[in-house]
Amino acid sequence: MTELAGTRKSGGKLDMQSEPVILNIGPSHPATHATLRFVAELDGETILTLTPEFGYLHRCFEKESENATWTQVIPYTDRLNYVSALMNNVGYVMAVEKLCGIEVTERCKYIRVLICELSRIIDHMVCIGTNMVDLGALTNFWYFWKPREEVYMHLIEPLTGTRLTNQYTRIGGLQWDLPEGWVEKCRDICRNVVLPAIADVNALLTKNRIFIERTMGAGPITAREAIARGFTGPCLRAAGVPFDLRKDQTYLVYDRFDFDVPIGGNGDTCDRYMVRMEEMRQSVRIIEQALDRLPGGPVNIDDTRYILPDKQLVYTNIEALMQHFKFIMEGIKVPAGEVYSATEAANGELGYYIVSKGGGGPYKIKVRPPCFPLFQGMPHLCEGQMIADLVAVLGSVNIIAGELDR
Repeated sequence: MTELAGTRKSGGKLDMQSEPVILNIGPSHPATHATLRFVAELDGETILTLTPEFGYLHRCFEKESENATWTQVIPYTDRLNYVSALMNNVGYVMAVEKLCGIEVTERCKYIRVLICELSRIIDHMVCIGTNMVDLGALTNFWYFWKPREEVYMHLIEPLTGTRLTNQYTRIGGLQWDLPEGWVEKCRDICRNVVLPAIADVNALLTKNRIFIERTMGAGPITAREAIARGFTGPCLRAAGVPFDLRKDQTYLVYDRFDFDVPIGGNGDTCDRYMVRMEEMRQSVRIIEQALDRLPGGPVNIDDTRYILPDKQLVYTNIEALMQHFKFIMEGIKVPAGEVYSATEAANGELGYYIVSKGGGGPYKIKVRPPCFPLFQGMPHLCEGQMIADLVAVLGSVNIIAGELDR
């Protein structure tokens, strides 16, 4: 290295009377979860430059999708953000439905809202809990882990039949309807498990002087810089930009619900925590309204071009059997064209750009994941800060490596 960044930034004078140190942080560092790596140039404990690198969890999602049918892509989407997999399912099928001109049933829209908001809550709980572990506050992790398990065991598993990767949505509807007693259980868990857990962690952290002093000023970003770097979701709103696709480019039935979009002022680690805490409360508000207004009727459209025929018909009717065979082996036929569809995922805008040539599978799929712009913005958040701040900032940004290596 002929010229070090430290000498450029300080006009040739460093704090330490020695050359800056080049340090690899990750992928084996506990805070990087074996999926991320940073190359940091340090002047003592101060980060002069930071170079993010990913590629440790590559699954080739976009290319693999070209060799699958439209329906077979759904399980691949689970592996993008595996902490809130159902939101990926919803975003993908909405993009295909937009290309097909499909309008799903009212009940399907409400159920999709319910599973998205439950996923947002558990995603934020994991983010805050693990961020606090990285900062040495283990209790908060267990306070949030229990309600997350309650949501999985009593709501997601009975609904989808699986735990982490759910593939519950279908093009034109859902895999099946809500099981008996699910609505009452969802209401009970939100009121008696989720909200008390949020209150407990709020009592531990929000007015905790140690936590506030540790996180205020760590990894700040202005609204202008956040927009320029493509930030979305809680990280953008923490910088003071009230942009939320559920309100600004509303979809499903979000325009029928009363909820607020929390924003911060400094865009630092503390603001990102505060925004996520309030977003969980707002998600509970949306869930309760959706449960109160949940309509009856079918969850799938009545169109055999996109929905599998009833199993009994498959066993007794030759046309239904042939349709089932062609549906599985060749895939549904999506009209030729291209479309971009975006939803407000837990970490920000999750967009799918899909190109169809009229066949049974996609010609091309490009994903706009929320975490990619956030990860490339890490140098801006951390350069000039202490090396210990990198761990705090990384946890608050909530990078999910499955969204990076597509």
